[in-house]
Amino acid sequence: MNETSTQTDGRRRWRRGLVLVCAAVIFYSALLMLVDARGNPSVPSTGGKLVFQDDFHRAEIGDKYLQGTADHGHRAGVWKIVDGRLAAEKIHNAGLWLQTPLPDNVRLEFDVRAESATGDLKCEIFGDGITHQSGYIVIMGGWHNSTNCIARQDEHGEDRKNDLRCPRPGNKVTCVEPLVDYRWAIERQGDTVKWFVDDVLMLTYPDSAPLRGKHFAFNNWEAKVSFDNLAIYDLDSD
Repeated sequence: MNETSTQTDGRRRWRRGLVLVCAAVIFYSALLMLVDARGNPSVPSTGGKLVFQDDFHRAEIGDKYLQGTADHGHRAGVWKIVDGRLAAEKIHNAGLWLQTPLPDNVRLEFDVRAESATGDLKCEIFGDGITHQSGYIVIMGGWHNSTNCIARQDEHGEDRKNDLRCPRPGNKVTCVEPLVDYRWAIERQGDTVKWFVDDVLMLTYPDSAPLRGKHFAFNNWEAKVSFDNLAIYDLDSD
């Protein structure tokens, strides 16, 4: 075999090796997308018994919900149903609390949309049914559309779990695009709250002393937002 043939064979082996490496990287990247760091599936659960749903196709909110009180020094805005969606603006944390109790192991799903570039989509789960920050607070596009987080009883607490991977178009951070419907799924089985956006795991909150409040709330500070198609599943029942 001459020198040229040897060099050609070497290049071929190098290319085959590179292809194998690339294939392995793609395979393991796909695998990591399906499993998080704790070995838990990174997709929402399926199944469970549907125990509550609301599509807001009516004129009035009704007595299934109770509005909480606004933060001290602020006035509570009014929750409304507009064009078949639950609409909020300038609510100032006077959340709209669902009075139907949540199962211990549960998955909630709903659509949420920012009606402006401000973002700031927000809900609370496992609270007391009336009080802001009595449970876990889930926020997407908070603090001028710069942060996604799950907080435990204190939005500003040091134990808040943050996701700071929001894209930066130019010099502006944008976690939430306006006028886009995001499908959220929030679930807990055992001691960990998981939050999914469009079937992709956003954040988890493992808690050695899980909060045992029984209620869920849509919430809002000032940004104009809307919600739709709430569904709640008991994961201990089929």
